[in-house]
Amino acid sequence: MDGEEGLFKPNSLTPMQKMILRFVVVGLVYYLFALVEGMLMRVYQVTPIAAIPPDQYFGMLTAHPLVGIFGSTYSIVFGAFLFLVPFLMSKPLWSIKLANWTCGLIAVGTFTFWFAGFLTHYAPLYTLYWPLPADFTQFSVWGGTFFILGIALIMVGTVFFVLNIFRTIAYTPEGWEKQDGKGLIASALGLSGLKNLFRKNKKEHMVSLPVAAIARGTVDTALNAGIILFTGVLILVYMIAELLGSSLKHSSIDALLYKNWFWWGLDLIADGLVLIFVAGTWYLLATLITGKKLFMENWARAALFVEMVVSWTVWSHHLMSDQAQPGILKILSGEMVTAFELITQGLAFFITLITLWSARPLKMTNPLKFLLGGLLGFALAVPAGIMQADLGLNRILHNTQWIVGPHVHVAILVGLTMTLYSAIYFLFPIVTNNAKLYSQKLANFHFWAHLLGGIGMGAFMGMAGLKGMLRRTIYFDGEYSFYMILAGLCGLLLLLAFIAFFYNIVMSVGLKGVIGIFMPSKLNTKDLLPAEK
Repeated sequence: MDGEEGLFKPNSLTPMQKMILRFVVVGLVYYLFALVEGMLMRVYQVTPIAAIPPDQYFGMLTAHPLVGIFGSTYSIVFGAFLFLVPFLMSKPLWSIKLANWTCGLIAVGTFTFWFAGFLTHYAPLYTLYWPLPADFTQFSVWGGTFFILGIALIMVGTVFFVLNIFRTIAYTPEGWEKQDGKGLIASALGLSGLKNLFRKNKKEHMVSLPVAAIARGTVDTALNAGIILFTGVLILVYMIAELLGSSLKHSSIDALLYKNWFWWGLDLIADGLVLIFVAGTWYLLATLITGKKLFMENWARAALFVEMVVSWTVWSHHLMSDQAQPGILKILSGEMVTAFELITQGLAFFITLITLWSARPLKMTNPLKFLLGGLLGFALAVPAGIMQADLGLNRILHNTQWIVGPHVHVAILVGLTMTLYSAIYFLFPIVTNNAKLYSQKLANFHFWAHLLGGIGMGAFMGMAGLKGMLRRTIYFDGEYSFYMILAGLCGLLLLLAFIAFFYNIVMSVGLKGVIGIFMPSKLNTKDLLPAEK
């Protein structure tokens, strides 16, 4: 740093550092999008705003989760993992150009579907159940076409991410001794670990546990990308045919088969990718924060493999209230397999806490605080989800604010997002060459406001749901205003927390530093790390 400790210099960053910072900036900008839309919807649920017509509200309701999932979470997670896999394996990323293409496609794709929905009020909700509706008079066909095109761009960027991750794991950098690519992939996916169960002489794992978690989560990412991309193409066929004046028969698509296909793909994110990626991130952060080896590492590897398999067979809990869904699928997939997630995620929770406990006393740093917050979020949200996966309770809770409150919002906002914040705070000095955080007081406010806001909003939405408040429904007579006002105040805490965090980061790197992140680097594109491991 040329003797200027703590001063951020974007020109001194390697392409790898700039790459991850681009992803993070894009992810945080879209997180702000989702927050603002979320607050508008919170206000609308208290008192519908005359300036916002109902179809505009449902348009926001459609874009809101997708902006949060793809625009924000995908950006931050993909950037972090494209940095961490080569970092942990001490080898260059296979393609930095491909990583930047991933970032660009996610950014452009998210804006495309969001803007299409904003202009045309396209609002099939996040289920993307088209072409199931009987006609195209409900929504703009042009809006739907560009909305799906945006989703398709994101899926192409996701495919690039998957390719980059597995090629990085398997390839041999130029000038290096030949590596066993097949063995590395087998170790990453857990296949070599299974073989170890039947070997007298156990072989060492070729990749670290966090890399294995990233690889197994990326399998679900690849499957999801294929399914959503195929679904998007199917919808585009119907929409383009409509634009050309040749309507296709919706009855040619079996509705039940389509819904099972769609939910199988979507649940690879909701109940597979999230739990696998989050567990792997917990393990990595626990070892980095404590400097100790992970407790019960072999069990953790086994649990990750089981979670990957479970994620392929758990989708039917989304269709438990669908009368046409076969009862055997509701019981086996919807109830029994879903309940098993409590074991796999509970094991990850236990292993992480014991690893942290074994290293006490620990300094309550920002990464540790947010890691504990993320653990708390999933400790609350996962049991809430298991409760819903009961045929009796599902009849009561399905399609109410309980689903999106204690389960979805607490899982995403507290469990997932606080885990990501922990990773961001930990990686911040690494990817900025030890730039000093502008204000620790702002970081403390960020923690408490986000934690209390996320849990509080989920709790009050859940209370409204237990009273009978439906989701995807507008109430004009203020039946649930009391709970929605309290949820809105908690949402305001989340917004203030983000503003404090964003201001803290921008002040830490400077406005010129933020702009410099998006400028081409003059350094060698093969520069691996910001600092030697």
